[in-house]
Amino acid sequence: MGSGIWSTDVYDAADRYRRKKGTSAFSYSDSGARTVHPALDPRGAVRESRDNAEHPQSTPIAVLFDVTGSMGHVPRTLQAKLPQLLGLLLRQGYARDPQVMFGAIGDATCDRVPLQVGQFESDNRMDDDLGRIVLEGGGGGQMTESYELAMYFMARHTVTDSWEKRGRRGYLFIIGDELAYPQVSRREVSRLIGDDLGEDVPLRQMVDEVTRRWDTYYLLPAGSHYAGNAKVLDFWRGRLGQHAVVLDDLDAVCETIALTVGLGEQAIDLDEGLRDLDRAGSTAGGTVSKALARLGGGRQTEVSTLPAAPHRTGGVTRL
Repeated sequence: MGSGIWSTDVYDAADRYRRKKGTSAFSYSDSGARTVHPALDPRGAVRESRDNAEHPQSTPIAVLFDVTGSMGHVPRTLQAKLPQLLGLLLRQGYARDPQVMFGAIGDATCDRVPLQVGQFESDNRMDDDLGRIVLEGGGGGQMTESYELAMYFMARHTVTDSWEKRGRRGYLFIIGDELAYPQVSRREVSRLIGDDLGEDVPLRQMVDEVTRRWDTYYLLPAGSHYAGNAKVLDFWRGRLGQHAVVLDDLDAVCETIALTVGLGEQAIDLDEGLRDLDRAGSTAGGTVSKALARLGGGRQTEVSTLPAAPHRTGGVTRL
């Protein structure tokens, strides 16, 4: 739960091994799995982001993506660009001690695997969790998926030292292209997570709960089925305001996440972040600039005892 150090060399070695063997980074799903992997099963689970000797000031970052229909390619894009995400967070000093968790969202009314939730990790085990996700590709076909169920888990089944010790929210990114259901179903919660609720929880209440402890962003990427749909964008802007972000290019999702965290930690302003992308050879600058122009910088924190992440002086990053 947050120990270890990310290594791009280990990631590259694993990628070379898979290519040599002709296997996929998503071998669990590609082998035909249609049940949740035990490591990602939300039933009875609590996911923790904790401080430790290696990472004394943990920053929790959760990335949950819709894997239904046209969104099923999102995790493959994330996995391929994972080194870029971690490179910006770590080498550029965008966040202290980032601990990243990946998960997947489907439709609890019809999918076999509607919620999958990994663990917060600081090392290459986050890549392992990505590879365990079932890319079901289902969905109900009615412009609605179970995002509210994922919010419920994040609000009531996560524990972070960032919040408990320092009063600092973590970062939650939901990547999708549809609406949430109007309430968290107590039956779905019982079946999939194991909690016994007396009644359904309205979506508005769930949004309030999750945003109390998590800076929550909804990313709507181009290329998805409902990209450009005004109803979807208005729905999420009505609940998350400027944190509902449109991406013109799915390939920019990792850079968008990294710069959003950097802005939130006040480690960079947007111009600095865009220069970092340019120096790293990324072509995502235009998409990221357009997507994040509405955000400004910084974030609200109820209690702030942790200094901002390192800033740059003279074009040099102090790590």
